[in-house]
Amino acid sequence: MTTRRPRLVGLLVAVAVFVAACGGGGGDGEVSFLVFGEPEEAAAYRELVDAFEATNDDVEVDLVVAASRSDLLTRISTAIAAGSPPELFLVNYRFFGQFASKGALQPLGPFADVSPTFDLDGLYEVARDAFVWDGEQMCIPQNVSSLAVYYNADAFAAAGLDVPAADWTWAEMVEVAAAMTLDDDGDGTVEQYGLGVEPGIVRLAPFVWSEGGELFDDDAQPTGYTLDNAPAVRALQKFIDLRGGRGVIPTDEEMESERLESRFLNGRLAMFMSSRRSVPQFRSIDDFAWDVAPIPSNGQPANVLHSDAFCLTTASSNHDAAWEFVEYALGEVGAEILARTGRTVPSRITVAESSAFLDPDLPPSRSQVFLDAIPSIRPLPSLSTWPEIEDLSDVLIEEAVFDVVGGEATELISSLRTETRDAFDRGQP
Repeated sequence: MTTRRPRLVGLLVAVAVFVAACGGGGGDGEVSFLVFGEPEEAAAYRELVDAFEATNDDVEVDLVVAASRSDLLTRISTAIAAGSPPELFLVNYRFFGQFASKGALQPLGPFADVSPTFDLDGLYEVARDAFVWDGEQMCIPQNVSSLAVYYNADAFAAAGLDVPAADWTWAEMVEVAAAMTLDDDGDGTVEQYGLGVEPGIVRLAPFVWSEGGELFDDDAQPTGYTLDNAPAVRALQKFIDLRGGRGVIPTDEEMESERLESRFLNGRLAMFMSSRRSVPQFRSIDDFAWDVAPIPSNGQPANVLHSDAFCLTTASSNHDAAWEFVEYALGEVGAEILARTGRTVPSRITVAESSAFLDPDLPPSRSQVFLDAIPSIRPLPSLSTWPEIEDLSDVLIEEAVFDVVGGEATELISSLRTETRDAFDRGQP
């Protein structure tokens, strides 16, 4: 079995060349803005920047696109350590704590409080609160996504299956995935898998909660995993069995050789679990119809927060100009631009409930799925050491899922608690 190495993104020291690329924003009216994403996502942010600059002659935004999330976090860490950080960067709530705990972020709450046009109360609370650190609104979220199931509607029709219902169950999803896992020529090689899901704590969490289990001893200030409750054990075993028990997801080697997004794009994956960020890529699909469904339930509605926010660095040189861009990006006009690109489930409530996001003529037609999930969304921790905890957890979950003789949930739980104990002990909430 091929096992991925931990990324340990919060601990990497590299990429000194990035300091020159960002340069701390430089002079008056210049703002460096660091993001990561696929080319389609980068195009969405470029559209936002261009629209802002067209109406703001006094501020120039230098958009810098990292190749991956780990690259993004490494670049931020390196630039902050070198004293030349970007003015702004976009980061998931699970990873901002490592910077907030070091005093590297300038709270954006005070800027919002005195803004004549921006109102924090207009944002979804679950996303807004995920970026509070030590009682302060440190960063401001642009989106409030959740986990969903993208599905190939043409493949469902060809198999004579109904598309996923709003209230479908885990067992129903697995049966559908089994029916859609096809070895057409009988040579032992699967041409189409029924389901694609990255084995990791972010994908696992909502199914533990849905089963009635808990992940941590304390959601706000966790000191470790508490997965040895019966509901959590059941959920973990169901997740592990997707590969060893039912064979409905690709093998480790197959996932290493071809990304799940690529498999869905080329029609060789019937369903794919992801957040809203996959939409810009999938809108390039011409060969088949696709849509999105809610994740299935293990008993009660539950989902996991996927939210990215604009963060302002303390050492940057142009806070006022940076806020001017954030104010635009998260206002009605900027939020609508990003919503129409498909990239975000807008954190601004009025935009999320508007045609800019819910336009049925732009896939997915079932975008309401993301809004319906918001009441059941829960965040994962934003401890200062969470990137390390997540990396360690993901490796262990992968090993359990891809164990050719079938992983055991109880063994995985023991390993998770043991291997992450030190990182939890060092974490600051």
